[in-house]
Amino acid sequence: MYGHGVPELSALVDVVLNLAPVDPIQLAALTSVVRDGGIVVNTTVWMPAPSDEERGVRGVDLFVDSDAAQLARLVTLVDSGALHVDIARRVPLAELPALHAEAADGALSGKVVVFPSAAASLS
Repeated sequence: MYGHGVPELSALVDVVLNLAPVDPIQLAALTSVVRDGGIVVNTTVWMPAPSDEERGVRGVDLFVDSDAAQLARLVTLVDSGALHVDIARRVPLAELPALHAEAADGALSGKVVVFPSAAASLS
């Protein structure tokens, strides 16, 4: 075990996603299992995601506002053609690492829909 209840891993990870309220010390310790340049995403609203600037580990706070009326307005805008979402392409989940590399190189324009391999026939 790493400090403060963080499990020991066989390798550092690119992303840690925290979905539960934990002790602030435990949350801060999550940066220890993230590779240099990685990210810690936190969904708990009462404490910010930790970061490690020396190693380039970013902390991102992710919150969802489940506003049904707002979502319905967005659907109406998309359906009417007033709002267009540029979907550059659709790729199977197995191609996600290559897609991330492409995005990191700045070569990706528009949104990409990633689907499980079983859904390969969807277009």
